[in-house]
Amino acid sequence: MRSLLIGGVRSGKSSLAARWALQRSADVCVLVTGIAQDAEMTARIEAHRRARPPHWTVREEPIRLGHALRQATLQPQLVLVDCLTLWISNCLWPAATLPEADHALWGTERQQFLAALRSSKDVIVVSNEVGAGIVPENAVARLFRDEQGWLNQAVAEICDEVFLVTAALPLRLKG
Repeated sequence: MRSLLIGGVRSGKSSLAARWALQRSADVCVLVTGIAQDAEMTARIEAHRRARPPHWTVREEPIRLGHALRQATLQPQLVLVDCLTLWISNCLWPAATLPEADHALWGTERQQFLAALRSSKDVIVVSNEVGAGIVPENAVARLFRDEQGWLNQAVAEICDEVFLVTAALPLRLKG
């Protein structure tokens, strides 16, 4: 079963994904995409670490998520991907050199991830919904919003079930 949990920031996506992963499998591999670039992000990552069961396998993969997903699915385990939103930023701006986006890297990594997702069997993917607000005022933010929206559409098409998460409550959109 391929599942997508999508919603706003602090909507409860990651917590819900972790609960569902525990229910679906004793063996879980978490692919995390966040990079601890400052104290606030370090604290967020640490909170996620503390919330996970200690026996879960965790692999940090900020860029090569498709490759990591292929490798993780070689084992009989559920794979939890958290989250696509940070991954897009990591790929488009790998050295945080805004506004110069690396479109070639992003295009390659996006294709590889979608191919790996299509061939996977048991995965939960977490992603943010960023297109429900106003049109961003600058080109960098508009590019990010557009790429996030297009990726979410492609992942939703591949997944067997899709849930919109708001206030930690899942609303089934597909499946």
